[in-house]
Amino acid sequence: MVMAKVFISHRGADSSEAERLAVEVRAAGHDVWLDVWKILPGDSIVAKISDGLETADYVAVCYSSAGTGGAWYDREWESTLSRQLEGHMVKLLPVLLTGRRAPAILKDIKAADLISDWPAGVADLLRAIS
Repeated sequence: MVMAKVFISHRGADSSEAERLAVEVRAAGHDVWLDVWKILPGDSIVAKISDGLETADYVAVCYSSAGTGGAWYDREWESTLSRQLEGHMVKLLPVLLTGRRAPAILKDIKAADLISDWPAGVADLLRAIS
């Protein structure tokens, strides 16, 4: 069974929750891209993020209580949506990580709810990936 490449897109304020999610997705056997795991001192941040997004099968867009905006965060999900609309085989997976407010264009996509029930939300996310 080929495991998926999953990019975890999150706001800096949610780093600990994002890492918890990344650990669980990786424990399920998937190849996880998380900034603190993949970007090392001396690396080009832009190149590393670009490579992670270009090779991802799924991009988990983590909604934050810190809001929906953020320069890196917005670029990650926006570029993924653009690639998806161009026919690339990449899928956005919204995740209610610490907040419930989605960008307007993503409001119609069902999110995995980790706020109400973390284990059930992770299970939903993993079903969407598998």
